[in-house]
Amino acid sequence: MGSGALVETQGERLGLIENARAWLCTLPVENVRTDAVQEFTKQETIFVEINTATGVQGIGYSYTIGTGGAAVLSLLRSVLLDVLIGLDADRPEAVWRMLCSATRATMVGPVTSLALAAVDTAVWDARCKASGQPLWIAAGGARSQVPLYDTEGGWLHLSTEELVERALNARETGWPGIKVKVGKPRASDDAKRLGAVRDAVGDGMDVMIDANQSLTRAEAVRRAAAFADFDIFWFEEPLPADDVTGHQRLAQTTTIPVAVGESIYSVSKFREFLQVGAAEIVQVDVARIGGITPWLKVAHLAEAYNVDVAPHFLMELHVSLACAVPNALYVEHIPQLRAVTDDEIAVVEGHAFPPSNPGLGISWDRKAVDRLRVA
Repeated sequence: MGSGALVETQGERLGLIENARAWLCTLPVENVRTDAVQEFTKQETIFVEINTATGVQGIGYSYTIGTGGAAVLSLLRSVLLDVLIGLDADRPEAVWRMLCSATRATMVGPVTSLALAAVDTAVWDARCKASGQPLWIAAGGARSQVPLYDTEGGWLHLSTEELVERALNARETGWPGIKVKVGKPRASDDAKRLGAVRDAVGDGMDVMIDANQSLTRAEAVRRAAAFADFDIFWFEEPLPADDVTGHQRLAQTTTIPVAVGESIYSVSKFREFLQVGAAEIVQVDVARIGGITPWLKVAHLAEAYNVDVAPHFLMELHVSLACAVPNALYVEHIPQLRAVTDDEIAVVEGHAFPPSNPGLGISWDRKAVDRLRVA
């Protein structure tokens, strides 16, 4: 028997994908969320379900912050789901490459990446279930827990008094870090808010800031200097996400680590940032990068540059990926799947523990998912 026949037989034994479907749900936002450029009013969640010849089911998902979900769903239904039929769910790299070939004309971009992510996470879910492994083990198993930082208490619309109150609550709860949104009209306004938070929590807590791409390079340099006395743990998305040179020059002018990645959609763009020292914290988002397969590549690429990973959003999935790699720094705590899940991630003293059940480890409430389905 030749090697080609062996591969084919093995693929049949593990189970080829027999059918696939996709749908869209709108999830309510648990809290008012505002930053310097937008208000987060709803989450469009795109689901993909695959079934293999051996009876294994995989469910994956991705998301948008309010718009574009229908376009992602359309790409899945008109192109990608048909491509999946007959592919081997135990070979996520081969599946991902095949899907990329089918969408070459629209790569690289948010709609395509989000569609790829919904499929890729479903493939990994099926693969891990078939092997009896949780995702964090199957993807590397580097560590059994990861620190959490809280974002829910730091939104831009909150008053200084509210920021301080929520920061103190986070400290009492055991969070090792909190994030505060910046981007007020004047740097002095941001500085007063940050100063009040730092004075309240003291020196033993990490305080991150996030400008959500709202600043020019000159203003980012000025604000970084204004924030220097507050021991800021990182300065997130100060500039437009594709401005490699701007982030590089900012990083050269400040001792605050520059964090980027939530709005980057390709592995190669991360390479550009890392090559020139424009990213000192990598915040790769599993949905926006196109799934678990490319997420792991970005994490290992960052490791090669001695750079830590602190993924954006999607804590229910990122807790497993962060525990899979050795260079995870933090996972962001923003609950957003409570409306459609039966449980939550385990948190003890500010650290999250990955689920131990095979697959992605997310327990979907299918009745709730069906109730919130819009397409």
